[in-house]
Amino acid sequence: MKVYLLSFIVAFIVSLIATPIAKKLAFAIGAIDIPDEERRIHTKPIPRLGGLAIFSGTIISILLFLPKTSETIGIVLGATIIAVLGLFDDKYSLSAKIKLLGQVVAAVVLIISGVRIDWLSNPLGDGMIYLKSWVAIPLTLFWVVGITNTMNLIDGLDGLAAGIAVISSGSLFIVSLLNGRFATAVISIAIAGAALGFLPYNFNPAKIFMGDTGSMFLGFVLAAISIQGAVKSAAAIAIAVPILALGVPIFDTAFAIIRRLINGKPIMEADKGHLHHRLLEKGLTQKQAVLIMYGVSLLLGISAILISFSSELKGLIILLISILLVMWGADKLELLERQKKGTQAR
Repeated sequence: MKVYLLSFIVAFIVSLIATPIAKKLAFAIGAIDIPDEERRIHTKPIPRLGGLAIFSGTIISILLFLPKTSETIGIVLGATIIAVLGLFDDKYSLSAKIKLLGQVVAAVVLIISGVRIDWLSNPLGDGMIYLKSWVAIPLTLFWVVGITNTMNLIDGLDGLAAGIAVISSGSLFIVSLLNGRFATAVISIAIAGAALGFLPYNFNPAKIFMGDTGSMFLGFVLAAISIQGAVKSAAAIAIAVPILALGVPIFDTAFAIIRRLINGKPIMEADKGHLHHRLLEKGLTQKQAVLIMYGVSLLLGISAILISFSSELKGLIILLISILLVMWGADKLELLERQKKGTQAR
């Protein structure tokens, strides 16, 4: 356990020290988040480049405590591409197409290095289901690019994305330990340390945002380690483990897509319908809304851990209960919102 503790401590200290430096750099190059009435919650300009501190803490820890295997190098290179892409986006506001292209390139680097979903445990019996390349490669691309963007979308309140990253990576750390995945355990605990080191500067009232540099980086690395440490595990329904560990951003994005399709709006169009926005509309403060989201993420993370060593039947029951609870909560929010609008109309 010593190496895991050291990985966490190094990532935490580097991130804690690097965040004020990133703040100064953001002001120097003009990477500032300017408030707007459409989506922003804050009321004054905030520097964006906090993700550089999270990136630095995580990568330094990985390079110090992991052997330089092709998969580790692939994760580091892919994550660096994502961080550079996010840096340019935080400065210049890149188009969605350019960001998507950069994310695909980073995902391809992962796949070439050997990080891909090429087999799954068989939920209906013993053994594994091996995937052909024409299935494995698109599936891995979809997963990595998808999770990269879900973390980006959840970054809407002070401390939300960083805290969710700590909880999700902590859950994946435990799952990786249970499955004997040393490398993914080290990376998971490094992410937790780096995100936690950044959190004191980012929790409400935030002094700095992680920006796309941080949110896309976190999503990308979490997607990569979930493939190695959770999808490729002996759990009966292993694919459910990372879905629950990363449940808050995944479910929030899924609900956003459904909502926009129902309303006839483009699925990539930004709005204020995310779960955290709805909690604010109910009169909660930013801190209260974030703490509720932390609680939901923690419950889903615990469910992921339980599934990782449960039988097929128990795993399915845990998964169904988790999904039903999330849907019930989202339905309650929707009902309260409709009642509020009805009261205002009268």
